Amino acid sequence: MKNNKTADSKAKGQEEKADEGSMPLTGHLREMRNRILVCLIVFAAAFLVCLNFAPGLITLLTDMGEAYQYTFVYLAPQELLMSYLNIALIGGIVCTVPVLAYEAYVFAGPGLRAGEKTAFLMAMISGALCFVVGVLFAYFITIPFMLHFLIQFTAQVNVTDSISIGEYLNFLLTVFIIFGIVFEMPVITVLLTRLGLLRARWLKAARKVMIVVIFFVAAVITPPDVVSQIMVAIPMIGLYQISIFLCGLFERKKQEAEDESEE
Repeated sequence: MKNNKTADSKAKGQEEKADEGSMPLTGHLREMRNRILVCLIVFAAAFLVCLNFAPGLITLLTDMGEAYQYTFVYLAPQELLMSYLNIALIGGIVCTVPVLAYEAYVFAGPGLRAGEKTAFLMAMISGALCFVVGVLFAYFITIPFMLHFLIQFTAQVNVTDSISIGEYLNFLLTVFIIFGIVFEMPVITVLLTRLGLLRARWLKAARKVMIVVIFFVAAVITPPDVVSQIMVAIPMIGLYQISIFLCGLFERKKQEAEDESEE
């Protein structure tokens, strides 16, 4: 009888461990629903907070233009209100992205190995930092230069500037998002290198072609003036060079690890 009880208890323990290690599909769906709900709640809260601070943010951005003698008007009754909503929407998305990344990390964590967890976590942190650096670069360097050039260019003709506040804010937000995404290039390169989908020699061989592509992309995503295109293309070329360096560095580390494992 004791042996039967011991066997039953062992069997129950194994079943409990199996239940803990594996989750049915309904459990995964329930967990995903809960995590998506958390992200939606965070987005709604961040949207309301950013909407409260939207007037101050718009004042901060318009002060930059007023320093270069820009005069702002709104052309439709709802234009200023829509600008507030756009600022709050983008701010809510930016505040929700770290929470979304964390929830994805926790959700996928049990299926990842220790090295993969570390790489995933470092990619999230590096991606957030690179995006912030890109936005700051645009705010302190690129946008002031663009605004100064554009106002000097229009001063050559006898035209009074009355800039739509909606168009002005859309221009600034577009530049912020573009530079934030462009500065993600090294992070994407490292991830593709770790996955074995990219090689440093491929990037070096395609350097001349990529410079032409970068200038073409800069011409598409910027206002129709050469200075803005150059101001976008030069950081992209620099980030491409950094990507080549990081790609080669991770390739060497990976090769050294493989050599040590073989020895």
